Amino acid sequence: MEKWKGKVAVVTGASSGIGEETCRQLVEKGMIVVGFARREHKLQELQENLKGKPGTFYYFKVDLCSEENILEAFNWVKTTLKAVDVLVNNAGVWKQSDLLGNTNDWKHMFDTNVIGLSVCTREAIKIMEELKINEGHIININSVVGHYQFPYMKDISVYAATKQSITSITDNLRELMGMKELPIRVTSISPGGVETEMTVEFSKLEGVNLLKSIDIAEAIMYALSAPQRVNVAEIIIRPTSENTLGFLKNLV
Repeated sequence: MEKWKGKVAVVTGASSGIGEETCRQLVEKGMIVVGFARREHKLQELQENLKGKPGTFYYFKVDLCSEENILEAFNWVKTTLKAVDVLVNNAGVWKQSDLLGNTNDWKHMFDTNVIGLSVCTREAIKIMEELKINEGHIININSVVGHYQFPYMKDISVYAATKQSITSITDNLRELMGMKELPIRVTSISPGGVETEMTVEFSKLEGVNLLKSIDIAEAIMYALSAPQRVNVAEIIIRPTSENTLGFLKNLV
C-alpha cells in the first residue's frame, strides 16, 4: 500500500459498515479519503475519530439516487484535492421486495446499486483521464448473489438482479479500460453475508454465519496492494463453515 500514500480515494456508503471500515483502513495507510454518504452526522463522527492518523479524511453528503448531487461531489473532489486515484463503490440498498413487490423499492435499489455506482464510476474515470494518472483503481462491492442463484431466498430477487448487473458492468468496464489503454484496474469483491446495519436481523438467526466489515476492507487492501501488472479481477468471500441450508431455512 506504500504506493497509495498521499493519493486520493473516494468511498461511497462511508457512514457505516464496510464503507466506514474501508475509510479507516485507507486513512491508516496514509491516503486522502473522501467519504460519500447521506448521514452527515455519521461522517462527522468518523472524521473526528480519524484525526491524527497518517492520512486525512474528508466527507461530502451525497444521495446516490441524485445524479446532480454526485456530480457536485466529484466536482468538489476535483477542485479541492486535484485528483481521484481510487474509487470504492460500496454503497448499496436492499429492500424486502420481490418481483411481485413495490415499484418504488425496485427503483430505489436500481438507482442506488446500479445507476449511482455507474455515475460515480464515470465521473471518477473522467477525472483520472483528464489528470493523466499513472495508476487508478475502481473497486465495486458486489455480492455472492451477483454470481449465484438463490431461488428459495424470499425478498431478494430484485436485489440479486442489481448485483448481477454489477457483475456485468464490472467485467465490461475492465475490458473497456484495456481497450482504451488506460492504467485503471477494475475489481469486483463479492461477499456473502456481512454483519452490517443492512443485515442486522440475519445475525440473530440460528445457523447463520456472517463476515465482518474488516474482512471485506482487508480484501480491498489486498486488491489495491497488488503491483500494477496484476489486476485482481474478482474476489468471492464466504464465511468459513457457511451453512447455506440453515440460512435458507430461516428465510423461507
